[in-house]
Amino acid sequence: MKRRQFISKTGALALASLGTAGTGLFNLSLAQSARPRITDIRVHRMRTLGETGMMESAWAPGRPYMRRIGGGSVTEIYTDQGISGIAPGMSPANIDRMKALLVGQDPFDNETLGHQMRYTNGAANNWRDVGCIEIALWDIVGKVANQPLYKLWGAQKDKVPAYASMIQLSTPEERAEQAVRVKEKGWQGIKIRLHHLQMKEDIRTIELVREAVGEDFTIMTDANQAQSSGIWQPGVQWDYKRALDTARALDELDVYWLEEPLRRYDYDGLAELNRATDITLAGGENNQGVQEFKDIIDNGVYDILQPEILVTEGVQGLRAVAALGLANHKQVIPHHGGGQLGTIAQLHMIGTWPHCPWIEIMNDPPISPYTNGFAIFENAPVVDSEGNMAMPQGPGLGVDIDRSLIM
Repeated sequence: MKRRQFISKTGALALASLGTAGTGLFNLSLAQSARPRITDIRVHRMRTLGETGMMESAWAPGRPYMRRIGGGSVTEIYTDQGISGIAPGMSPANIDRMKALLVGQDPFDNETLGHQMRYTNGAANNWRDVGCIEIALWDIVGKVANQPLYKLWGAQKDKVPAYASMIQLSTPEERAEQAVRVKEKGWQGIKIRLHHLQMKEDIRTIELVREAVGEDFTIMTDANQAQSSGIWQPGVQWDYKRALDTARALDELDVYWLEEPLRRYDYDGLAELNRATDITLAGGENNQGVQEFKDIIDNGVYDILQPEILVTEGVQGLRAVAALGLANHKQVIPHHGGGQLGTIAQLHMIGTWPHCPWIEIMNDPPISPYTNGFAIFENAPVVDSEGNMAMPQGPGLGVDIDRSLIM
């Protein structure tokens, strides 16, 4: 081919290519102009459907309260495309501040918006509100993309074993009977609270539970000694000796982990305990921010990290802790997430994490079954007969609230 013919032909191809690219640029411009924009934020109070009885939490002795079906509140973020995102209820007092920041913005810009919320609110206000907003923004993203969040984030599994997290202290005999009932319904694991005044009653509880459920059932334990950020909290308070003696006794009973056996920021004591015993230590539900979890890892505090989406700076924070855990060969098994939409958001994240083998579900029937909180959903996930909870397959969070319950 002669040079002039070559130039002529390539010029024509370039023009054709430019025309195609121009069409693409036009479509991209159109897509950008048609992007969703946030128009409003509201908090809905949800009606209760009944009461199931009084129960005292092991970590809050002397303060029993009525357990209810449904109830609570839901945050909803609206867009100009008729698509909305839902999340746990944020503080109504903070709505105007969030509106000033978010209305008119693209919900897909949630990384930037998240940093702005953290700067505007900060720890002096309420990390929970930041988490609520981020969950709702991601729900919108999933709905626009018509994909469940765990698929958008990169699916690793479609279901995860659930462990039944007990709430009350009760007697050793009753906890053993409860463990049997839980196992008979298909659950693969149970977490028992250790809050008796005497260590021997805590150990006797686990002995009876292990005898009742056999060796093919996972037992976790929780001392709840890190609820307070300071040196005081209600109920029995463990010292290092009690924590060490308990850890060694539990290890003999094939307990999977001992959770939060000392004060939250007693990193030196926890690290020493971790070195002195073979049992796996877990914790972190009330630790805020990625930096605290980096300190936990660097100091050898816990083997299993348990961040909470409504404490650990929301979706951004929880995903960052998960990445940190993976890079440092730690399991990450989140705290329960509140029992409603926070739990659903964490379920999707767990679906993307190879280093998370369980989901915590608060379930202490008949007074406080997990279905109480899930009663606000039209299509609530369930723990199946094999003890697994499947990832929701609908877009976004994949669950819908029952709008007839909005007050």
